[in-house]
Amino acid sequence: MTIQWFPGHMTRAKRQIQEKLKLIDLAIELLDARVPLSSRNPMIEEILNGKPRLIVLNKSDLADPKTTEQWMAYFRNEGHESIAIDSSTGTKVNEVPMKAKQILHEKIARQINKGINPRAIRGLIVGIPNVGKSTLINKLAGRAIALTGDRPGVTKGQQWIKIGTEMELLDTPGILWPKFEDELVGYRLAMTGAIREQILNVDDIAFFAMRELVDRYWPNMKERYELETPPKDVSDSDEIVRVMEDIGRRRGCLVSGGLVDLEKTSGIILRDLRSGKLGRITLEAPPY
Repeated sequence: MTIQWFPGHMTRAKRQIQEKLKLIDLAIELLDARVPLSSRNPMIEEILNGKPRLIVLNKSDLADPKTTEQWMAYFRNEGHESIAIDSSTGTKVNEVPMKAKQILHEKIARQINKGINPRAIRGLIVGIPNVGKSTLINKLAGRAIALTGDRPGVTKGQQWIKIGTEMELLDTPGILWPKFEDELVGYRLAMTGAIREQILNVDDIAFFAMRELVDRYWPNMKERYELETPPKDVSDSDEIVRVMEDIGRRRGCLVSGGLVDLEKTSGIILRDLRSGKLGRITLEAPPY
């Protein structure tokens, strides 16, 4: 399956971000802690053009904490400060402005030495759809300012939002890239909800998810769905379908003749994955 999704508002967002760069002190790149690599837009390097950056691993409450630590070390080795947060609950959200000041401390010190009273830091929040940008802004601001939603594509324009007296943030629409060269990237983004399900085959996404989950997190699957027999070979499509049918039967997803409704079963699996009901799961390890 080839996933391509580049709505017109994303093209405009890319252009608008580049136009605003001269006003920006710092870029805050928001990634999904469950899929840090897949949720990292390869266009960002080109768009940001060397701006100082803070990498924020969001939804860390849904991710494997040990792997999250490995990812933070990976990004530090790349030369970027990073922090793991959960914008929904507010966990470590208040550390974002602190990290931003640390990154810009030399610039701020130079201004103070020249007798200049430093103005509020101007930050730009960038990330793919549904990664939690607007939720993060609302937590930082302490009030509902940015539109939020549990689907990609909620933010359609740009807006400046004051965060106390020391920071201003520019919210931007999520930007995907025209084509996923690596098929796995498209599947993983679809699994975590970054791509609208209307343009996808849910059965295909759930089938891919099952292969990943039974291979990496069989104990989680066994406990959640009370499964008994693991697949003998995760590369065997029949074995994956068998496990999905086991789940469907246990969840009452049956149609006439006692057959399993795989579409309904697929929906259950994806909802459980995205909501954290399968436990704390990370689908990618750092590419050391």
